[in-house]
Amino acid sequence: MANYPGIDTELLRSFVAIADHGGFTRAAEAVHRTQSAISMQMKRLEEDVLQRPLFERSGRQVSLTAEGQVLLGYARRILKLHGEVMTTLREPHMVGAVRIGTPDDYVMRFLPGILAQFAQAYPLVQVELHCEPSYQLLQRQDMDLTIVTREPGTEIGQLLRQERFVWAEATGYDLHQQRPIPLAMFNSGCFCRAWVCNALDAAEIDYRIAYTSPSLAALMALVGAGLAVTAQLRSLIPPQLRILGEAEGLPALPQCSIVLLRNPRSQSPVSEALAEYIVEGFRL
Repeated sequence: MANYPGIDTELLRSFVAIADHGGFTRAAEAVHRTQSAISMQMKRLEEDVLQRPLFERSGRQVSLTAEGQVLLGYARRILKLHGEVMTTLREPHMVGAVRIGTPDDYVMRFLPGILAQFAQAYPLVQVELHCEPSYQLLQRQDMDLTIVTREPGTEIGQLLRQERFVWAEATGYDLHQQRPIPLAMFNSGCFCRAWVCNALDAAEIDYRIAYTSPSLAALMALVGAGLAVTAQLRSLIPPQLRILGEAEGLPALPQCSIVLLRNPRSQSPVSEALAEYIVEGFRL
């Protein structure tokens, strides 16, 4: 393996500034150096380090040679990685793990975008995701952060959003007109299922629980196949399903609250940073 000289990141930073600003003078202002210092840096980069011409000069105009274009791509990537390393390792409290408990409802709709942004900001933090129904998560004490669904008036922790439940079925089907209506709902421990049954009982509409599952993905697959009607939060209904309401003869359903719980025994800068991303993500 050849023993090539290393490239100082300050040389690369000045080189990228020249490419971005179209000349030595404006680049010098951008990196807070004198024009002569920038010129000396580029002479060193061209003659001593790479031994390749990087610029074509025509009066005050400067453009990159073919070699310069190649270097520019590498330089941007090197500087980006350098910045990530310095940010991460100079903040050692942002290296670690955080445990999140959440129903899988919110994994599908909200968490992919939230965790993508969090991973970009804190690439060395490990996230453990535990998916269970809300009533089971409320009994656990080993999560750093927990997202649960609560009935109005029983909110605890930090309110993320409030949303109404709606009825839904597959487009092209009229299962809501059947009697009894076939329902696909969460398992019996979910208070949302009790809401649905109570609302249908009050409206004197016959129904049967045709399918149950703790998984929202499973329920949506069953409903999408035209096997049952369901009731879920409005934001969780995929576009291929049709939302039903009082116009179709179904009773209105209440709204519920989504809340974030922080474990006081395991609070850390890592968990608090992720909590901020979760709060922002659920506002969208």
